[in-house]
Amino acid sequence: MEILIIGGTRYFGKRLITRLLADGHRVTVLNRGSAPAHAGTVPLIADRNDETALERVLAGREFDVVIDQVCYTPRQADIARRVFAGRTRRYVMTSTVEVYEYEDSADPVAEGAVDPATVPVDLGLPWEEPEFLDAHYGEGKRQAEAVFAAGAEFPWASVRVAHVLGGADDFTGRVGHYARRIAAGEPIAVPTANRAATYVYVEEIAAFLAWAAEAAFTGPVNAHSHGPLTTAEICTAIEELVGGRTVFQEVEVGEVSPFSFARSYAMDNSRAEGLGYRFSHSSQWLRQAISETVSGIAADGKAEA
Repeated sequence: MEILIIGGTRYFGKRLITRLLADGHRVTVLNRGSAPAHAGTVPLIADRNDETALERVLAGREFDVVIDQVCYTPRQADIARRVFAGRTRRYVMTSTVEVYEYEDSADPVAEGAVDPATVPVDLGLPWEEPEFLDAHYGEGKRQAEAVFAAGAEFPWASVRVAHVLGGADDFTGRVGHYARRIAAGEPIAVPTANRAATYVYVEEIAAFLAWAAEAAFTGPVNAHSHGPLTTAEICTAIEELVGGRTVFQEVEVGEVSPFSFARSYAMDNSRAEGLGYRFSHSSQWLRQAISETVSGIAADGKAEA
């Protein structure tokens, strides 16, 4: 198949490209050109926020599937909805568990809890401002899904990705946050009621997106491994590698550590499994994932020394 990836220059995007190429697909990657092109791909350079530039670079090109790794706002979705009309037979948007940021459910949350067809869209908000976008990440993804639901001329799907773990190239700094504090025995801030959350291994989410590219389902789908993880379970895996001691400090207000949650919004992956995908259990990969990231942190520290 002819597959276009928008973004995809780091983390699980790189792994997705490797898988697609290995499966024999022809892969084109569109980005701003800030990173070298992945070997074996066709590079296209344009700012996805510039509709004229997108139209120009895509002139005469058609794709079986577009996988959009970097659609964060309804404005970006609105541009993509117009530009790719007549240029693709399928559109897969990488979304996030954070679309459920207003949920607090003791039961795993299914896709129907956030129906993009019912989400109001406000293109007039200051989506181009980094601070606003960072503070409204989940809302941006919700509204982006809603734009496709309301007016896309092509079949579309959104993959609501759980919190991702693993890889020496994990750029989020979340595991590092814990590793430094555990090694030093420093307090880790957690809410007094600290809920488990759903996660996915970096290699598994790349595999799922590659599978989704060839599937036929439409609409949102949750993507995560079985077995929600607690902050304590993640810290235990880190402690085994870095030594030190995990010290939790319960706080009622204020900022907490990145893998701790005062509300329950673990996702339900039964739709994906009903469609034919089989997820692993987090116990199968947790220590491997943490080991990869901690090793990457150590390597970076040596390089800086």
